[in-house]
Formats: sequence, C-alpha cells, structure tokens
Amino acid sequence: MNRIQKLFSKTRAEGRGAFVAYLTMGAPTLEASVAAGDVLLANGADMLELGVPFSDPMADGPVIRAAARKALENGVNLAQILEAVRQLRAGHPDAPLVVFSYYNIIYRYGLEKFAADAAAAGADAVLAVDVPFEDRDELLDVLRPHGLTLVPLIAPTTDIDRVRRIASGVEDSFLYVVTVKGTTGVRNELPADLAARLAEIKDAVGMPVCAGFGVSTHEHAEMISRVADGYIIGSALMRILDENPEPSSALSDFARRVQGLTR
Repeated sequence: MNRIQKLFSKTRAEGRGAFVAYLTMGAPTLEASVAAGDVLLANGADMLELGVPFSDPMADGPVIRAAARKALENGVNLAQILEAVRQLRAGHPDAPLVVFSYYNIIYRYGLEKFAADAAAAGADAVLAVDVPFEDRDELLDVLRPHGLTLVPLIAPTTDIDRVRRIASGVEDSFLYVVTVKGTTGVRNELPADLAARLAEIKDAVGMPVCAGFGVSTHEHAEMISRVADGYIIGSALMRILDENPEPSSALSDFARRVQGLTR
C-alpha cells in the first residue's frame, strides 16, 4: 500500500474524513509555504497538495490566482518546489504529498526528469489540472515506474459512466470531486445536491472520494465526510497566509476548528 491508501484505511477505521490541505507554494514565500505545511500537518491535516504557481491558472479563483502571481514574482519554480517536497517529507514521513500543477510546467521540466525528481523528493502523486482523461497516459505511464500515481479531477458535469472510466487504473489514488461549476474560492454554501452526487460517485468506484472547491467550514467538512472519504481546503488557507504576517497560530486555529476540535 502507498501512503495515500494507508491514510484512507486509517481515516476509515477512525470513522472520519481526511483533511486535505492545499497550499500555493511560494506565497507569501517558499519558506513560509513549507512552514505552513508543517503547521497544518501538526494540527490534524492528513495530506498536502502543493500547488505549483502558473501564469494562467484557469481553474482557480481570485485568492489562489493572487497567490500564484505572488509566487511567480518571487521567482519560485518547479525545481524549488520539489526541494520543498523533500523538506516536508523529512519532517512528515507518513503524510501523503501531492504535486498540484498545470501540465505545461511539468512538460517543460521534462516528463521523465519530473517523475524521477518528484519521486526522489518524496512525492506520492501528481494532480495535473488541465490533463483530460483521454490524454493522461502520456503522464501516467512515466509516473508509474517511479512509484507515483495520478489524482484525477471529477467535474460536476461528469457522468457516472465516465467517472468509472476515469477511476479505472488509478485505484491507488483518490478522486478529487469538484463541488461546483466555476473556479476555486471560499463559499458560504455548497450545492444542495452535493451529498447525493458524492454518494453516487462512491457507489460507482472502488477508491476514495474527496471533495473540494469552496470548502471552508467545519459544517462543510462534516457534511462531506458523512458521504465521502475526505474534504479539500485551499482558498481559505491561502487567505489566512495572505492576511496574517505571522500566520502560524491562525492556521493552527483554523485547522483545528474545521475538524471540529475547537469552536
């Protein structure tokens, strides 16, 4: 079993959903991103998605777009982020770490070099936002020999037959189910039919299912965890990093609150 599979086996046994935390690496600085990852994992986050900044982040809302601009202004690149993966792995040997990127960055780095370097750094999986199912084998076939897997995105409009096809071949990963049409960003309410949608997907596949986009409160996390295997939070965390010059306590407070450990 890889780290992802071990994590979901553990959270199922504990009767809870996994808390997957997303960070745009390099915002406000790369050092701050690594520190934020340490804080989140120390306060109950189960997995980190480490976002590679891109100049045209089409899936992202204003908070993460602004974070990407800041990281790019700082000159942060994929090689530096893989070094950050190495640092986080050294401190957190069991936590799954996912490199979250747009494909052009990976392709320009070199597919084989990227897979080798990501594996050597301690990454577990890759999420390539803009790679459709029909084209994913170009990347997946390079990742597999290095022990890496791929995290597929499931759009709100994806029908169940296609969900089954997308899940096939990556059962050692998890499905990232997008909760809403549109881009990332904090939302007060999630779609009323989300629970039914997640339950339908769970019934259709034999792998963990997590939901993200707009998730930002304990109530969101609790609702998702009743029917799925985990919840993904990004914009709310990046807002904390943007608004707090010393964000450690704010991050730890948020992480504990979203899990229902404090009110």
